Amino acid sequence: ARGGDAGLVGAAALPESESIATFLQTPAARALHDKLKARGCELRTKTREVFSPYGRAGEQKIFTVRHPALLLLCAQGRDMTPHESAPPSSILLYVKRACEQNRQQDRQKAPFRLPPPLADPLEDFTLQPGEAKAYVVKKGQLVQILDVRGRECSDFQAYDLRALEQKRLRDIDPTTTRTMMGSLYPNPGLFAKYFSIDQRALVEIVQDTVGRHDSFGLACTARYYEDAGYPGHVNCSDNLNAQAKLYDIEERAGWPAINFFFNTMLDADHCLICDEPWSRPGDYVLLRALEDLVCFSTACPSDIGAANGWNPTEVQVRVYDKNTPFTKGTGVRMTTQSEAKLTKQTAFHDRFAQKTRNFSNYNGYWLADDFTGLGAVSEYWACREKVIVTDLSPLRKYEILGPDAENLMQWCATRNMKKLAVGQVVYTAMCYEHGGMIDDGTVLRLGEHNFRWVGGSDDSGLWLKEQAQKRNLDVWVKSATDQLHNIAVQGPKSREVLKTLFWTAPQQPTIEELGWFRFSVARLSDFHGVPVVVSRTGYTGELGYEIFCHPKDAIAVFDAVWQEGEKQGHGITPLGLAALDMLRIEAGLVFAGSEFCDRTDPFEAGIGFTVPLKSKQDDFCGRTALERRKASPQRKLVGLESESALVPTGGDCVREGRAQIGEITSAMRSPILGKTIALARLEVDYAVEGREIEIGQLDGHQKRIPARVVPFPFYDPKKERVRA
Repeated sequence: ARGGDAGLVGAAALPESESIATFLQTPAARALHDKLKARGCELRTKTREVFSPYGRAGEQKIFTVRHPALLLLCAQGRDMTPHESAPPSSILLYVKRACEQNRQQDRQKAPFRLPPPLADPLEDFTLQPGEAKAYVVKKGQLVQILDVRGRECSDFQAYDLRALEQKRLRDIDPTTTRTMMGSLYPNPGLFAKYFSIDQRALVEIVQDTVGRHDSFGLACTARYYEDAGYPGHVNCSDNLNAQAKLYDIEERAGWPAINFFFNTMLDADHCLICDEPWSRPGDYVLLRALEDLVCFSTACPSDIGAANGWNPTEVQVRVYDKNTPFTKGTGVRMTTQSEAKLTKQTAFHDRFAQKTRNFSNYNGYWLADDFTGLGAVSEYWACREKVIVTDLSPLRKYEILGPDAENLMQWCATRNMKKLAVGQVVYTAMCYEHGGMIDDGTVLRLGEHNFRWVGGSDDSGLWLKEQAQKRNLDVWVKSATDQLHNIAVQGPKSREVLKTLFWTAPQQPTIEELGWFRFSVARLSDFHGVPVVVSRTGYTGELGYEIFCHPKDAIAVFDAVWQEGEKQGHGITPLGLAALDMLRIEAGLVFAGSEFCDRTDPFEAGIGFTVPLKSKQDDFCGRTALERRKASPQRKLVGLESESALVPTGGDCVREGRAQIGEITSAMRSPILGKTIALARLEVDYAVEGREIEIGQLDGHQKRIPARVVPFPFYDPKKERVRA
């Protein structure tokens, strides 16, 4: 509390704590420290410990504030070792007004506060609905376009200032940008860069907390309102024209623009339609000027449709110095209600960034697509013939702890958790009641009442929490994604690289002893080394391992693996997402959004083996629906093989004659097989091995790729290599 007096909130009787003072010494807390100083706060020694490190889930403390106070709550969990199953958990803070009347009075008195700047701004101005403004931004400076109250569109355009001084109009051009970026319509999201007609990049997107915008429709025009029956309505194009006169720029009936926060989409007939924006209060886009620019921004006045949620509000524009450090990222929300978190770097990022600049956003983290001087095909062959290392840290990890941990996993997972031994891993599906899949993933059993779920989505972890609460189980589900990052070391030489790197206790298997779908608690080098968990699992169809460690130890683990791979002459190679996708398709391994979604059951996804309806006697979520679906299958995942060099894309139709009988889920040109292969979901009557079908392109009829139904996995169908 202000002045360091915890008694203001009735906390004086609690034991003293140094955690806040310790936290404020960390680099992450510097900005908070500056804000506290600006409010005249000096932290003294009278901080109090509300919960002990060993507090139980659901524990509560209630305090009554006796005087106005500024409160600082610090939830600083300790680092978790990979075998502990004890990640820090969330703390919820509820503030209840003394009475409803006071709450209403506070709402009326309290002025609306803008979100604080990301740094000290060079310019900071507000655009009211129906306003536009031109402003100069120097090369390297950053512009933040901020939706103050949420669901408000803002048009943006920029001119090359030097060209403008020479009477040449060089603004952001829609056609050039789409062509240079190789994408017709960025839905959802934004192009990484925006170009002028002479193919010079004018701006690049640095941060985006929304992920859904339009590039490019016109800024709203007079004709738009006139045709809707509102002649004389204020509009962005006329407002932009008024600002353009300041720079002798000719008027336009409609201005092409980046329409920030404008939620547009194409319907089934390719018509442009819109709905309310996805942006929340304080959402923003941050972009960097790549040339000296004259920028134009608006706050859209449209109140006749959904574009601004029927209620136009303010837009804030801030300009920051070019030396202000910002990381690139887009906003990811774990749930609809969650705060957006910008794309993060994994703990291994710095090592992979030494080998490539080509990263893309995967599941909220930056992962390499491929590596400089190698490329996807070279990386693919390195995995098939030697050994690779790839970053899988974005996988979601959840700890399931407590007396009812097995009961929860037995209910939520399709596999039989009662057969899972300590030290064993099992691959399983997780389904909703109607049989549709939530996620696929692996379960590690660390103890009698300790399980770890490793999946692709936070939806699975949220489902575990919901089911634990719904069924009143004595179990704790905690996210450990930020406490466990992991790399995969895959390929026929992977055991040779790893076998001398890790020390294991006598009760734990060594790397050489580790069986398929087993894990070992180990340490790097010796008894005192970095703690890790090594599992014999992977996503490549080759012999391989995954190494889990705390993020602070990631560089040490990576360096040890890399140096050993180089020292032994195995030619260790980094592997990116593009090559990983090739490997998993050949191995017949499924991917969320391609082979399955929440309308696809495990049988239709090609992983029916994860649903042991006969041997698992216990009920589990979705069992009734899955029994019905298995008895009356409608679709089946199959392999397709084609001699054509043309590679289908996901979503291409599969036809027999004129009738569509299915669609492609994933496809590639297999380097090792020398054929085009694909995974496809077909009507069950047509999913017959050897059946000749055609893959339709263009309109599905004008262009056909002949193919035939074959078994999968395409590569190593008996899994002899992965079991080696």
